[in-house]
Amino acid sequence: MIQRILTIEDDHRLAVMVRDYLGQQGFGVTLAEDIAQGFHHMQREVFDLVLLDLMLPDGNGLDACRQIRALPPNTPHTSPNVAIVMLTAKGDPMDRVIGLEIGADDYIPKPFEPRELLARIRAVLRRHEATTTPSKKVALNFGRLEIDRDARRALIDGAPRDLTAHQFDLLVAMAERAGRVLTREQLMDLLKRQVLEAFDRSIDVHIGRIRVAIEDDPKHPRRIITVRGAGYVFAKAQD
Repeated sequence: MIQRILTIEDDHRLAVMVRDYLGQQGFGVTLAEDIAQGFHHMQREVFDLVLLDLMLPDGNGLDACRQIRALPPNTPHTSPNVAIVMLTAKGDPMDRVIGLEIGADDYIPKPFEPRELLARIRAVLRRHEATTTPSKKVALNFGRLEIDRDARRALIDGAPRDLTAHQFDLLVAMAERAGRVLTREQLMDLLKRQVLEAFDRSIDVHIGRIRVAIEDDPKHPRRIITVRGAGYVFAKAQD
């Protein structure tokens, strides 16, 4: 099955280059020059991934990312869990942090090598494909928290929590090693350095998002504990 990518990019020359290159790699690519046109396509086609520019004529890519993540589960065609890779010409690391905080799966600055973009896209799609791949592993249970590896869901008191595919993988990696302090470097290695690269601050971003999803008080976490100067530990039990 051909995987479908929606590219929302107002630089026509770059968008065409991306379309042609990814098309040669077997992807089906639809182009949109602004957010409105992008959402128009999403109402009519099924996409596996959205390649989203940060600065667009009719708005900010970060706002568009928020809108996509806020889509109700029954939205026709494109799921709110669709993969999102953000593009930016800016060099400010905070743009990347904000993008990850609001649900982007990866973030790549311009200019970029087409092969790097292809590698990032394939890595993100592999993680998202895993959400529909059956698993023989049993669920992990920690009191009110259940981590269902088969369904790739985290639940509190039976209610599913909102996590991206990458955040779920990070949660599982820590939960499987509950009680053990893990450095950022170890977490990156466990995730095969998906998305994170050498920018280990993105670990902190994802940890923060996971805490919002599973902790009663994210500002005073009791499940995922920061060990100053060392890393993080997933608590086996809570007081």
